Amino acid sequence: MKAIVLGAAGLLGSELMKLLPDAVGLTREQVPVTDLAALNGALPHYQAGVVFNCAAYNAVDAAEGQQEAAYQVNAQGAFNVALACAEHDARLIHFSTNFVFSGSHEGAYVEKDEVGPLGVYAKSKLEGEKLVAMVAPRALIIRTAALFGGEAGRSRPSFPERVLERAAAGERLRVVSDQTVNPTYAADLARAAIALASSDMDGVVHVVGGGCSAWDVLARVTLAEFGVAATIEPVSTSELGAPAARPRNGCLGSSRTQALRPWPEALREWALTRKQARIKKP
Repeated sequence: MKAIVLGAAGLLGSELMKLLPDAVGLTREQVPVTDLAALNGALPHYQAGVVFNCAAYNAVDAAEGQQEAAYQVNAQGAFNVALACAEHDARLIHFSTNFVFSGSHEGAYVEKDEVGPLGVYAKSKLEGEKLVAMVAPRALIIRTAALFGGEAGRSRPSFPERVLERAAAGERLRVVSDQTVNPTYAADLARAAIALASSDMDGVVHVVGGGCSAWDVLARVTLAEFGVAATIEPVSTSELGAPAARPRNGCLGSSRTQALRPWPEALREWALTRKQARIKKP
């Protein structure tokens, strides 16, 4: 089954490409999801049997002032990919976010729970989900949360990487303590997505790291795993004053599949991988 990975330069797209050496990886510069004609040309050209749509506008705070840009990629772009997949009979694996929920729910959100996005990014991602389901009912929409992983030096570092960078720079580490998420190792998510692509599952499924964590706890565990001595200062959401509203409870569960391995275990493996990569450098 020939695979196309859209958004191949991103964190998740890069991990998928490592596991799918015969896949065609397309960056936003090569085939933007906002260009339906380009998508309709690429799918038959590469004889795609499955399309992993990792392309997203995920600058949560910037989206508050760039609503059109967020909707162009996360909603219209998702719609375009779904249209192309429906036209060329390709299986679509589309990725979404825990941010589609309001965070007021007690306990982890499962697939059938009521959505209630708070900010522009979240609303644009939910609109993308709806459009995908409308034109490609056999598509699989994977909601996930708080991705981390990859190599050092990425242009858009994940949260743990930003913590390490700020610690190395001697910056004050003020981290929100009243929002919870499932930290999810991108390599684990990529493996799970490939397995699900070969299944007959469609609709929405939640795939996240096992366990839930506040952001300040994740920051402390990250520093400990990398052997970095720094102090995390917990702050509330209101104290931090970020432009975009975020769900206080961003934890996902699933009634359709098992959680990935516990996030501290995955974080430990990622830290070890990064250390080994540094040792191998000449």
